[in-house]
Order: sequence, then structure tokens, then C-alpha cells
Amino acid sequence: MSKYEEIQESLIKEPKVWLVTGVAGFIGSNLLEKLLKLNQKVIGLDNFATGHQHNLNEVQGLVKESQWQNFSFIEGDIRNYSTCEKALEGVDYVLHQAALGSVPRSIADPITSNAANITGFLNMLQAAKEAKVKSFTYAASSSTYGDHPALPKVEENIGKPLSPYAVTKYVNELYAGVFAKTYGFKTIGLRYFNVFGKRQDPNGAYAAVIPKWTASMIQGEEVFINGDGETSRDFCFIENTVQMNILAATAPEEAKDKVYNVAVGDRTTLNELYYAIQAALKECDVIVTNEPSYRDFRAGDVRHSQADVSKAKGYLGYSPEYRILEGISKSMPWYKSFLNLATTSKQA
Repeated sequence: MSKYEEIQESLIKEPKVWLVTGVAGFIGSNLLEKLLKLNQKVIGLDNFATGHQHNLNEVQGLVKESQWQNFSFIEGDIRNYSTCEKALEGVDYVLHQAALGSVPRSIADPITSNAANITGFLNMLQAAKEAKVKSFTYAASSSTYGDHPALPKVEENIGKPLSPYAVTKYVNELYAGVFAKTYGFKTIGLRYFNVFGKRQDPNGAYAAVIPKWTASMIQGEEVFINGDGETSRDFCFIENTVQMNILAATAPEEAKDKVYNVAVGDRTTLNELYYAIQAALKECDVIVTNEPSYRDFRAGDVRHSQADVSKAKGYLGYSPEYRILEGISKSMPWYKSFLNLATTSKQA
């Protein structure tokens, strides 16, 4: 039995109270679904800046009615300290996912990204410390590696940030370290590497590459690749990310006050990604014949990214269950259904 399986069994026997911030978002709603299926009590916080009510509605349809009754939702903003205090009442474990993601968004509007990602983070950290929660796990980012050229990326070796977003996520790690040293409040940061999967929003100017391309392919639209297509990323399926959050939340004391890569340790180019999505859609009876179009490289992007996940394996017992092709294959039916539903709703 894996460490993850052991922890799931333990949680079912002794349910805990969890706070998931950003619960209506992509990662937050997947965490909510998993925790409710484990019969946990979950408090969710979201201001719907990037999250959606339909994500919560979908989760409700995927769990038992008795499990859904274990969920309570607070519509609020982490930039408001009293809202953070209210959300933390009686909480055991915090999974802090609320943030404004996207490098281009932060370049266009660094002030708002700073307010959500730094002020909001500090509010949650301070309030969680005061509430004496058992653990605090937060979404960090692989953007923290910045211009450090070495591959694979090892947690202890970072470069200079390349975007305002990267600055905000690095400041989160700095604050977390200071809170451990100054107050003895130890946290775990999870440096996400290009997480993807169901409920990742394909719409909007700042949509991530996999949902954006998938939607374009399904709808017969042109797909644009920034640069020559040889830029590479370590794409991590959402189920691996959920596993890491649960492992981190329940980790022993010696595993805390650290950051961990959340990835699989692979590297996939954008060209390879395009044809992988095309092949997976074919399995769903969606035939894509168009070739991608190429345009200029995007500002603030690193050329290559690949994680070393040995630290997570050693300290947390992490064992990624899905590699990129498996994850894409599992994601495509959801996107086909979601986009068909959206089209039907528009026509109605």
C-alpha cells in the first residue's frame, strides 16, 4: 500500500476539517471533490475572480448528498483579513490555492497580482497561525526558478524572477520561511509545474495552454504556438497535484518548513503537446486536421522547465500516478462534454 493510500484510509476513519481557498477554481474544486469523497468536512473560500460556480455545481453532482452536506462555502476575498479569520474557525488543515495566476496577467496588472498573491497570502498565513491550525499547505510556483538554467529543477537552486507573478510566489516562500523561524509556524509550499486536467478553464485571455488549445481544436479554430514549439514544460496531471496536497497537509513535522516540486519529472515540447492533444481528441471522435500556427515568443516565459521530484518522494512519499499522455487522455472527454454543453447553452 502506498503512503497516499494509507493516508486516505486514515482520513476516512478519522475525518478532519479542511479549508480550501480558491475552492471554485480548477485546482481548488478538484481538491474539494477528493476531500468530500473521503468524507471530510470542507470549508471553501472564493471571491469568483477566476473561479466559477459551475465548478462547485459539478462537484455536487459527483459526490453523495451526504458528502455534499459536509461542505460549507464562504464567498469572500483573502485580501480581507476578517474574512480569513472567519474561514479558519475550527479548521485542522489549510490548502491555500487562492491566487491570481498567469505570467501575462501579472505583466499587464502587477498591482492586482501583488494584492492577491502577497497581501492575501500574508493575511491567510497570519490568520492560520493565530487559529493554530495543524498544517498550512500553499500553492507555490515553478516560476520561482526564474532564469536559473539547470535542468532538472531542484528546490534549493533558483534564479532571478522573470515576471511580477514569479516575484509574488517567491515572496510567499520568503514569508513562509520567516514565519517558521520567527513564530515556529511551519508550512509546506508546493511548486506547481503546469498543472492540467478537468475543470481548467479554457476561456479568457489568460487560459493555460492545454485547455486553450483543446477548446480551439474542438471548435475548429486556429491554434497558436509561441516561438518555435521547442519550448518545453513538465506537465502535471491534476490527480498528481491532489495527491501532493493531501500528502503535504498530513506530513510529519520533519517534512515541514520546506518547498516541494509538484510534477512528474518529464519534459514535453509544445510541438509534442499539440500532437498529443490531437491524438487524444481522435479517441473521443474529434478529428483535428489543422496544423498549428507559430508566432513570437511570449514575454516572461522560460525556455525549458523540468522538475526533480525526488525530494517529494523522499519526505512525503509522493508517487505520481499519471504521466502526461495518460492525463491528457483522461481530460479530453471532460473538455468535449464541457464545450458541447457551453455551445448548447449559448444556442438555447
